[in-house]
Amino acid sequence: MSAVDAHGAGEPCEDASVVEQVAKVPDLPGVYLWKNCDGKVLYVGKAKALRKRMKQYLSGHDDREQIPLMMEQVAGFDYVVTETEVDSLVLEKNLIRQFHPQYNVDYRDDKSYPFIAITIEDPFPAIKFTREKRRKGTRYFGPYTDSRAARATIEAVRKIHPICSAQCVEWKRLTAKGGVPTDKACFDYHVGKGPGPCVGAVTREQYAENVERVMAFLGGKYKGLAEELERRMRDASADLDFELAARFRNRLEAVHAIEERQKVVSSRPIDADIIGIVREETIAGVHVFVVREGRVLIGNEFVLDKGLDVSMEELVEGFLLRYYDEASHIPREVIITDMPEDPAPIEVWLSALRGAHVSLKVAQRGEKRDLLELARTNARHTLMRYKVRTRYDEGRLNAALLQLESALSLSSPPMRIECYDISTLHGSFSVGSMIVFASGRPDPKSYRRFRVRMDSGEANDVAMMGEVLRRRFAPERRADERFGALPDIVIVDGGKPQLNAALEALASVGAGDTTVVALAKREEELYVTWQEEPVLLPTGSPSLYLVKRVRDEAHRFAITYHRELRGKAMTASILDEIPGVGPTRKKALIKAFGSVRRLREADADQIAQVPGINHQIAEEIVSTLAALRSGAPTSDNSPRD
Repeated sequence: MSAVDAHGAGEPCEDASVVEQVAKVPDLPGVYLWKNCDGKVLYVGKAKALRKRMKQYLSGHDDREQIPLMMEQVAGFDYVVTETEVDSLVLEKNLIRQFHPQYNVDYRDDKSYPFIAITIEDPFPAIKFTREKRRKGTRYFGPYTDSRAARATIEAVRKIHPICSAQCVEWKRLTAKGGVPTDKACFDYHVGKGPGPCVGAVTREQYAENVERVMAFLGGKYKGLAEELERRMRDASADLDFELAARFRNRLEAVHAIEERQKVVSSRPIDADIIGIVREETIAGVHVFVVREGRVLIGNEFVLDKGLDVSMEELVEGFLLRYYDEASHIPREVIITDMPEDPAPIEVWLSALRGAHVSLKVAQRGEKRDLLELARTNARHTLMRYKVRTRYDEGRLNAALLQLESALSLSSPPMRIECYDISTLHGSFSVGSMIVFASGRPDPKSYRRFRVRMDSGEANDVAMMGEVLRRRFAPERRADERFGALPDIVIVDGGKPQLNAALEALASVGAGDTTVVALAKREEELYVTWQEEPVLLPTGSPSLYLVKRVRDEAHRFAITYHRELRGKAMTASILDEIPGVGPTRKKALIKAFGSVRRLREADADQIAQVPGINHQIAEEIVSTLAALRSGAPTSDNSPRD
């Protein structure tokens, strides 16, 4: 390993010594580790060309959201040169597992997941449920994120293909004696779940065939199993061996029970893992459908420790590296929501694990796309269950309000936040929105919208914001119970100009003591009154997510009203073109059909059923709308006889 510790440890990454040291890093494949002044690893990354990639961090050309904050803490780095990109991928994965860097994607709950294991090197291999680290001479299947599903699978497998349990006392005695049978049969043998090697009821060769069937079954190879068991049941019955026939019948019923639980998703023998990812703030939910021979065998779910803080490409790559480092079976295809930045080394690595080619694909259409959407839906529920179980939202909201109190020098947490935004089209259809968050949550019943009254031939957001705030905080509105309590803080969308306009407007109506901040979109900066420099909330902090969510909700509410006004204006202008249709008839038509599109789809007889519309006017409406659609002159402009 080539280790580099920058001079002046603890100073920002702009320190010349760090830049100079990076300039000496070779442009070869490898892995880099950014460290803080205490030597703690902050981030591990791989690169085709180390020097070129590391320079992007120093130059500010890396646009990932968490990078600027991380680089403020960087005081040194290590790097390792590797022979190939695949080697760097594997090394990156191992170093992330070793150091758990705070800026890398990792499992939120890094517990050990259960596997089903077969002790293949024992004289009579047994099946077991385990969380152990992988041992030589043992074949693993999984992981299973639901331990109950893993145990149920073991029970079902043993009913179909009798095999010893590693928990069986007689099996342990048999194994200790090197496979020499005794005269004491275990309980499982008596109930048909064990084939009886403990008493010599089965040869090693016969038992080995059962083990192969079990491993094929756990690998998802069901084809022909039901037909084989049914044939053997009929043969035993024909030989009058009804006890054996009953055993095959019970195994067949177990197969059918498993098939009923498994969803058939394709008539084709699809061999793929479908990975759906949904992310929110600092966490992401993942659901993996394991599809073999067109059936979903299991659905595994995970919660990752990074959400919106990293790019989707990096999130996907981080999960693939961790999941398939543990997974027992690599499918032909891995269907994902987003392709990693550099998928080729990952495909090579997966192909080496599988021993055959593996493809990473983003499904665009068809049944695989439908499966991907279903996986994303399940990932959303995974995230929801995690948040309920851990009270994630409650903790985040409390932290966000306390952080805002501190960052904005408030006397108490801002329990009522009002945010305002303007939406306009070159000064036309201008509207303002007021949205309210109470205790950190949206309060839609308190939302209000304003149609801007000022006559402006151009978009003047600053003046429009002032008008909206003067109207909202006018004495009669402040006393109006329908507007609720006064806010602890007002957020306006914009920068210094919007802040100054808001302060001036509030002062003019006697509400100058209201705390106001302006949130600029570009760098998510909060402009305040008591200092020239904006307040920067920490990247990834609950407070930053809250103010961004508040701002986005105000924008959504404003633009929805703006589009509504534009739509009504367009509808009115089209109906104004129709002779004989005045305000009363126009209102009746819109009430009856709901929109101009539906009116266009109606014929004259249907239109004539509207109160106040006779058949002659109905025909005029049909012909005028048809002419307007085709671009031909309307009947009002056409030559008349």
